[in-house]
Amino acid sequence: MYEVEVKLPADHAAVRARLADLDAESLGTVVQRDTYYDAPHRQFVETDEALRIRRVECEAGDEEARVTYKGPLVDSASKTRREHETGVADDETMDAILQALGFEPVAVVEKERARFRVGEYTITLDAVTDVGEYVEVETESADVETAREGAFELVERLGLDPDDQVRTSYLGLLLGAGDAGDGVPADRDGPDDS
Repeated sequence: MYEVEVKLPADHAAVRARLADLDAESLGTVVQRDTYYDAPHRQFVETDEALRIRRVECEAGDEEARVTYKGPLVDSASKTRREHETGVADDETMDAILQALGFEPVAVVEKERARFRVGEYTITLDAVTDVGEYVEVETESADVETAREGAFELVERLGLDPDDQVRTSYLGLLLGAGDAGDGVPADRDGPDDS
């Protein structure tokens, strides 16, 4: 399975109106704090990989932590990649384990995410601290091309242009790589640095 994702800068108010027109199911809002790491044996920015610990705070006050590895992009037209993720009981202990193994924290990305469902796709409205407002449309699929085309169609139904897609990660945007954090969309075929 692949995570097939399209991410674009967007005005959330306009997208929310379109989501209402599409009868999107609200999945709630969460606050996420992602700590990204670099490996002692290779530079993830060069290999197009990412390792993070994510702390999630839900509306009801519940909290959870997850550790995620994201492999290199496998598709030149979207942010499609293999992803492995699992829950961890204690993010501070996980951080200590990673650092003991030589993985160094490089940055923290904080965002508020409002999530919606339309069919098999999740639409996320992200307000990312020091980066801006973005919309992600994603699904998991073994059929990358069909899932990507479906994501592009949904992006258009949201009143957005798939050509405005940004393939740079929020980490890259925060650090000024790729799109230089200015909200100017990256070329669809450009590199991703997550």
